[in-house]
Amino acid sequence: MDKWHKSSYSGAKDPNCVEVAEGNETLVRDTQHRDQGHLGFPADEWHAFVTALRADGLR
Repeated sequence: MDKWHKSSYSGAKDPNCVEVAEGNETLVRDTQHRDQGHLGFPADEWHAFVTALRADGLR
């Protein structure tokens, strides 16, 4: 079973957020529509994406 966690930028009661489950593949889903599935990304690609976001490299 995947362990899902909310974005650190989401408030405790904010319904508009995403959840992530990390492992060999990183899974991403909408908290309001969990029943509609998730998107999967290779872990190294997800890491590159997050690194670029943190460096403000995506515009």
